[in-house]
Amino acid sequence: MKRFSFSHGTVLTIILVLPAAILFGSDIAAASAGDPTDGFTEVPLKPSNIALQKPYDVPLDQRYSFIDGVHRMWVYSDDKPFSRHSDTQPRTEIRIAGLDYHSGVWQMEGHVYVPKGTSGASLMQVHGGNGVSSTVMVRIYSGDLRYYSGDVIARGMYDKWFRLNMIHDADAGKVAVYVDGELKLHHHDRGSGQFYFKCGVYAAATDISYYMESRWRDIKIYKKY
Repeated sequence: MKRFSFSHGTVLTIILVLPAAILFGSDIAAASAGDPTDGFTEVPLKPSNIALQKPYDVPLDQRYSFIDGVHRMWVYSDDKPFSRHSDTQPRTEIRIAGLDYHSGVWQMEGHVYVPKGTSGASLMQVHGGNGVSSTVMVRIYSGDLRYYSGDVIARGMYDKWFRLNMIHDADAGKVAVYVDGELKLHHHDRGSGQFYFKCGVYAAATDISYYMESRWRDIKIYKKY
């Protein structure tokens, strides 16, 4: 912002608006004025790419259903982890298998429904990073989407379908999150690693509801070539 003074004490304020690509320094934000999938190519998903993780001691149909194109996933705060030898929080998640990556620009898209009451759960994440388990998470707390448990991404997201897009530019070290086609978060990633996408419900360490659920449809993976 620049201010120019004129005679008689008049001050003119000029606001300079720069393109998102200049502000963020990465081409994952360059399409912020358009659809987040612009410039990407869809990577077809096969049944083998949809790997389910759920508490190890219960049958899958007690934590997951797939009806009329909708993946419904739920978990309880006192559930077991996904593996007998894991000390992680309970989860019921789709892990995108067979499409792990170390470089390039990748994107996951899905339409999400979160019933009122679910809180403290990760809905979507990029797993992997330099010495960390994830490079970005979108969680829901009391109806608000957050970057982990911090910055608010979007408010009032209970009991409605919304479109969620997560882009990871592994080469530039940047991540972006879009809600209903609008850029809501742009952030550095958390270092190099082996990455893959996940979605569902994965309990945070604290401040979680007893019951957590999310529903997903039209899950897609894209890559920029």
